[in-house]
Amino acid sequence: MLIVAGLSLFISGCGFFGSGSGRGMNVFSVTQDKQLGAQLKDQIASNPSEYKILPYSGNERLYNFLYEMRDEILKSDEVKFKTEFNWELYIIDDKETLNAFCAPGGYMYVYTGLMLYLDKADHLAGVIGHEIAHADQRHSTQQMTKAYGLEAVSAIVTGGKSSRLAEMVKGLTSLSFSRTHEKDADDHSVDYLCDTKYAANGAAAFFEKLIAQGGSRTPAFLSTHPNPGNRVQAIKNRAQELKCITKLSNTNYAAIKKLIK
Repeated sequence: MLIVAGLSLFISGCGFFGSGSGRGMNVFSVTQDKQLGAQLKDQIASNPSEYKILPYSGNERLYNFLYEMRDEILKSDEVKFKTEFNWELYIIDDKETLNAFCAPGGYMYVYTGLMLYLDKADHLAGVIGHEIAHADQRHSTQQMTKAYGLEAVSAIVTGGKSSRLAEMVKGLTSLSFSRTHEKDADDHSVDYLCDTKYAANGAAAFFEKLIAQGGSRTPAFLSTHPNPGNRVQAIKNRAQELKCITKLSNTNYAAIKKLIK
C-alpha cells in the first residue's frame, strides 16, 4: 500500500510461486481474489459510519474524472488482469485521511482527503497506479498466504460466508506490505503510467510532499519503510530509464478539487 495504514492491504492470488522481484508464494486463485474482494466490498458498504461512500448521483463529474483516469491506466499492456478483475471505483468522503487502496479483484477506493492533498492529476494517477499494482501483482494474497496459508483457501471452498472467513477478511486491514512489494508497486506505477498522458513519475511527487511537510499526517509506511527519499529517486530513475513522459498533463486538477464539498 502506498498510503496511510488502514484498509489498504488486501488480497489477490494464484496458487504457485510467481516470477519477478515482487512475487512470493500464493495459494489463492484469481477467482478467489474476486470472491474475497467482493466480500470486502460488502463489508465496507455495510459500515457507512466508518466508510462514507459518495453516491454517483450528484457526484458525476468527480466520478467520471476518476473513471477516465482509471481507464487510461488500464489501457497499459503491463496490467495483467485488466479483463479478469472488476476494477470498480468508489470515493470515500473523508477529508482528513490520505489514503487510497485497491482490494483483490480490482475494487478501488479513493479518499477525498487524498484528492484534496495532492496538487496535480498526475500525482493522483501515480498513486492510483501504485494501488492498482498491488492488486494486479497480487501482493495482498501473498500476504494472506503468509498469514493463513491453506486455511484461508479452505474457508473459501467450504463456505464463503463462514464466520472464520469473515474474520480473515476483516484481518486484512491489519496486514502490511513488505518492502519488496512496495518497491514492486512503485515500479509498476511507472510502467503503467508510461503508456498514458500522465507523468510516469507522478507517485514521486506524493512522497516528496509528505517528506517536506512531515507531521502527524505522515503515513506509517514512511517509518516502516526507511529512506523514502530513495523511493522518490528510484521512481524518477525508472521513468528516465524507460524513456517515459515526465511532463505534467494539462488537466485542470484545481477545478476537480473544487467538486469535493
